[in-house]
Amino acid sequence: MRYMVPAMCVIAALAASPAGAQVTDDERDAEIARLRETVDLLVRRIEVLEAERAAPGAPPVAASPPAPVVSPGTPPSTAPPVAATAAVAMPVPEESPLPAHPSFSEDEQGGARADSELDPGDDGQEGFFPVRGTSTWLRLGGYAKLDAMYDSDDAGDRDQFITSTLPAGEQSGDGSFNMHARQTRFTIEARRQTDYGGLRFVLQNDFYGPGGSYGYNLRHAWGQLGNTYVGYGFSAFLDLDSGPDTLDFAGPGAMPFARLASIRQYVPLAGGNQLVVAAEHAPPEITAGDGAARTTAPNLVLAARHEGGSGHVQAGALLRQLAYRGDSGSDEAMAGGLAISGAWTADAGSYVTWGLVGGRGIAAYVGDLGGIGLDAVVDDDGSLEVLDEWGVWIGYGHPWSAHWRSTVTWGRLGLEHNEGLAADAFRRSDYAAANLVYSPLPSWSWGLELLYGKLERQDGGDGDAFRLQTSLKYDFIK
Repeated sequence: MRYMVPAMCVIAALAASPAGAQVTDDERDAEIARLRETVDLLVRRIEVLEAERAAPGAPPVAASPPAPVVSPGTPPSTAPPVAATAAVAMPVPEESPLPAHPSFSEDEQGGARADSELDPGDDGQEGFFPVRGTSTWLRLGGYAKLDAMYDSDDAGDRDQFITSTLPAGEQSGDGSFNMHARQTRFTIEARRQTDYGGLRFVLQNDFYGPGGSYGYNLRHAWGQLGNTYVGYGFSAFLDLDSGPDTLDFAGPGAMPFARLASIRQYVPLAGGNQLVVAAEHAPPEITAGDGAARTTAPNLVLAARHEGGSGHVQAGALLRQLAYRGDSGSDEAMAGGLAISGAWTADAGSYVTWGLVGGRGIAAYVGDLGGIGLDAVVDDDGSLEVLDEWGVWIGYGHPWSAHWRSTVTWGRLGLEHNEGLAADAFRRSDYAAANLVYSPLPSWSWGLELLYGKLERQDGGDGDAFRLQTSLKYDFIK
């Protein structure tokens, strides 16, 4: 047993000490007898601890300190006894039933799950350490990531491949190079047990702050007690496990990818099924010349999910209230959409991720449409016209060996044609990516990816660009 090694080392040290060589045979025999009694006491205590540890559902047991060994002629200690601190075992959630597939971005690790369930393939224990004097365990994680990229032409956003920012029309054809480490992120995660269930807290940032510099950017700041989630993070409308493995940080533009403040409740059901109900805050994004959007009610999300050994499927519904007030008047309209997505893994380790999304007034929730005012447009008479959006994405991943893998991804995103929008406003885009990733160790990965994007504007003008990107990532804890 591993506990006997320190005890035997203590016995050997005492037996070989100079003090032991100065005693008589009778005193030595008496000392050896006392040491044997101490060892017997330790062995019995270890056997009890091992039995209690092996018992299913048994609470953590604090190990009592062994009785002190007093050498002949040593006066008894007058120091006050030291109170033993109860050892609190780290709360480890249930293992995920989903098959693991690798992710270069590791975004799924920042997402909440029912019963704080572990991410697929994660045993949840690496890097955690106890906070002394409490029942809380902490983990400091994250990674450093360097992206280097070459664009065949102007690709709009130099740091991410966002198809809605691609320029349209005649271009110079001059290529450009860029390199940055803005995706580098730092994560603090805490877990503890309470009388109301497990408590999990996640705080995460990267450096995609405003202004194009390495500004602090908050990605997650949320807590989950039992199955109740509150804070800032990914929307419940998003299915993180359906995202393809891309080096590009943005990924397919059609995926719902909003991060926002919300409160939600997970409702686990039998057979790998669960429901999610959420109230979220995503302000309306409206194109208007003389007014401003108003938030009049929280957005509501209802999602149903099934998980099994070969994959999962999730369906979500979103309901929103859009409102506007301007010089020409004010108006309100209902908006909403549906998303269905999933992942399927074959026996050989290959997997498919996919999704469909569509609705009216949901641009704020869709990856490449968020932040550019495409939920609705205000007509000349001051009425609010909600815009239709739709998208699709699919990815196929294949492991070539234990250390090499590839993923091929395609996605399309569309917005209705509307006369109230500017001629150069977004109409439709395509996204394609193919990569090769090498991960000789869990703690670092290198990849090479070719990306292609095409944009069509409301007036029919279009543009496209290629990007060649390479990325190197070092994980802090993995």
